[in-house]
Amino acid sequence: MFVNTTSPADTVWFTTKGQVVIPLRLRKLYHIEDGTRAIVTATDEGILLKPVTRHAINRLRGILKRKPGDKPLGEEWAEHKRREKEIEEAKHARSTGAR
Repeated sequence: MFVNTTSPADTVWFTTKGQVVIPLRLRKLYHIEDGTRAIVTATDEGILLKPVTRHAINRLRGILKRKPGDKPLGEEWAEHKRREKEIEEAKHARSTGAR
């Protein structure tokens, strides 16, 4: 999913319990509802929250089914992660002006 990175950044506050309210426009964009779980990952740039929503699960439905002659899932997943990392590094390079 492509998100317009030119839109203004939202500011949020953490409570004493470490809780934060995700802005409504982002909750709608990522289909976050009451009770939605998220995967929390530490990155070089900060904290990454990946919501695990019904929408995200439906997109992944059938991913484990392999057709004869398909690459093993582990190999396909490694390629996917490599491409994802390349995209993130390119975004970072553009945002910092690095080449």
